[in-house]
Amino acid sequence: MGVGKGSLAADKVVEEIRRKGGKAVANYDSVEAGEKVVKTALDAFGRIDIIQRVHLRGSFLVTRAAWDHMKKQKFGRIIMTSSASGIYGNFGQANYCAAKLGLLGLSNCLAVEGEKSNIHCNTIAPTAGSRLTQNILPDDLLEALKPDYVAPLVLWLCHESCEENVRWERTLGAIVRQRTQPMTPEAVKANWTKICDFDNATKPQRIQESIGGIIEALNKIDSDGGISANHTSSATSTATSGFAGAIGHKLPPFSSSYTELDTIMYALGVGASIKEPKDLKFIYEGSSDFSCLPTFGVILAQKSIMGGGLAEIPGLSVNLAKVLHGEQYLELYKPLPRAGKLKCEAVVADVLDKGSGLIILMDVYSYSGEELICYNQFSIFVVGSGGFGGKRTSDKA
Repeated sequence: MGVGKGSLAADKVVEEIRRKGGKAVANYDSVEAGEKVVKTALDAFGRIDIIQRVHLRGSFLVTRAAWDHMKKQKFGRIIMTSSASGIYGNFGQANYCAAKLGLLGLSNCLAVEGEKSNIHCNTIAPTAGSRLTQNILPDDLLEALKPDYVAPLVLWLCHESCEENVRWERTLGAIVRQRTQPMTPEAVKANWTKICDFDNATKPQRIQESIGGIIEALNKIDSDGGISANHTSSATSTATSGFAGAIGHKLPPFSSSYTELDTIMYALGVGASIKEPKDLKFIYEGSSDFSCLPTFGVILAQKSIMGGGLAEIPGLSVNLAKVLHGEQYLELYKPLPRAGKLKCEAVVADVLDKGSGLIILMDVYSYSGEELICYNQFSIFVVGSGGFGGKRTSDKA
């Protein structure tokens, strides 16, 4: 996950590889030019062995350009990156979900077609902290889910001795992280039989359930001495008493500034395209009717909740590593400014007992100056904190 503009992210990765004695070359072409991307590898190394892609069109174009070369050399390892959003669906992400699960279909076909040429294709669906989530997830959860813990799996799947190819099914998996030690491809290889044991697998129905399993694994790592997040003193187990003091509690007001570039990057991230004339007003600041996508109001409001106040609600001691984003409601009163500063005021509307966890209904009001711009209600699920005999439904939802 690079950080920067233009070629800086690619150059940084190349520099890191070379500094450790490896060989690397950067390519600055768009994935739309798959042939150019592949040509860079061929010119530098004389062959192309591995493709690791994250989205549907880029995966198709780059793989198509490399396919004949891999068939000719009788070797190839292709890794597609899907997402839990594609597998289970997620609110407000129809285009993203479709593209992410489309990668699985592409991967399945390539695995079948490439098998006779020793081309293996697999799909991963990691939950990882990245630039897309760095302003949404709490810092301790970002640390626990950093991409460093995904890379060893990818490295093993790319290795010439790995014969894994295509099977699509969930397993219980295995924990291969150890405290104070880096996670390695060798650890993945050593536990591969257990990782691929399809007995007693869980079958989540929603994305929140799938993430809940990850949170449970992180807690096990924590209790067993593995690597996990650096919890703050306020991030302790959730209490199951004193909820009356929580309802009506107001979080500290939170102000967030954003630029036109922020709104453009958000629009691109949810699927706006220069190929769609109707999208130009969201991604080109020079457009006469340039505006901010209404759903950007959710991002700004979420920042106010994840800014730290959630862990300080009286009567609740919330472990942020066990928090999941459930349902979402957004109501607009005015168009979002194309850039500016919004003040968000959050209040606990209700607390519900869902058995396996509790739900906090959080109302967030966002203002530009004194003018109310939008209202959000977040349904926040706290894993493992239910069963306290509270009500299951609310007239405030």
